[in-house]
Amino acid sequence: MLEEDKRGILLESGTNEIEVMEFTINDNLYGINVAKVKEILMSAPVKPMPHAHPAVEGIFKPRDVVLTVVDLPQYLLGVPGEKGLKDLFIITNFNKMNIAFRVHTVVGISRISWQDIQKPDKTVAGGDEGVATGIAQCGNDLVTILDFEKIVAEIAPETTIQLAEIDRLGKRGRQEAPILVAEDSILLSKMIAEALHKSGYVNVKMFSNGQELWNYLESLRGEEDLRKKVRLIITDIEMPQMDGHRLTKLIKDDSEFKKLPVVIFSSLITEEMRRKGKELGANEQMSKPEIGRLVEVIDHLVARSET
Repeated sequence: MLEEDKRGILLESGTNEIEVMEFTINDNLYGINVAKVKEILMSAPVKPMPHAHPAVEGIFKPRDVVLTVVDLPQYLLGVPGEKGLKDLFIITNFNKMNIAFRVHTVVGISRISWQDIQKPDKTVAGGDEGVATGIAQCGNDLVTILDFEKIVAEIAPETTIQLAEIDRLGKRGRQEAPILVAEDSILLSKMIAEALHKSGYVNVKMFSNGQELWNYLESLRGEEDLRKKVRLIITDIEMPQMDGHRLTKLIKDDSEFKKLPVVIFSSLITEEMRRKGKELGANEQMSKPEIGRLVEVIDHLVARSET
């Protein structure tokens, strides 16, 4: 149902825009990046799975693929909700996984700038553990953008960043190369910072969106030896204020910063997204949660920048 629609609304690279799909749960508006949505299906009977997380409704098999169904109303409200005959399944694709989320209705799609998405106040978001990654102004409506990566990480911790991957890289020395990281998810920011420190990279600066990182780069303009302040940049794609594609474009179009290696580390690395990142000049792109592979790429790019 959605694939044909998406072909008509694919965004140009680096414009700092997002397509938000608005959906409802108990008449409350929520949103998801269209880039994460594979299709929308009518809800169907679900086979329960024993010992699953309370929000995991079970599995169903549309066509030839078995999908896990997450009861999003139950996850958000904490209590089982009544399953409506008109409920929908939003089939998502991110972190190389396909997962179905039960919702009540789908309202439509809005194209907005990332600048129109504000980081929610901690009171609204539920503190550091909240699942609201942004509040979007879509026309006259305020839409809560949910952190689907965090939801899945909570339900299935084995699917997210695993620090054990760093242990498998073997004994590593201390590395002073300054690394800048743009990541809006509080959970993933902590995980990435911990993984980099564990791998020996002790000079890491974290930024909650691309705009903050770009502002920092601007403050370094004119530095005699820029490499003492920044050797490599890691960026997510989805972020309020400025996304990772826009950040990459600004860096690679800038005569002073264009030689800085940029690694896109995102749950959205599909063929289409990989093509966009390459067009913008990203040096490497990889999908979360491949943290071991990320460190290996950082090693290579940092070593290359020293020659």
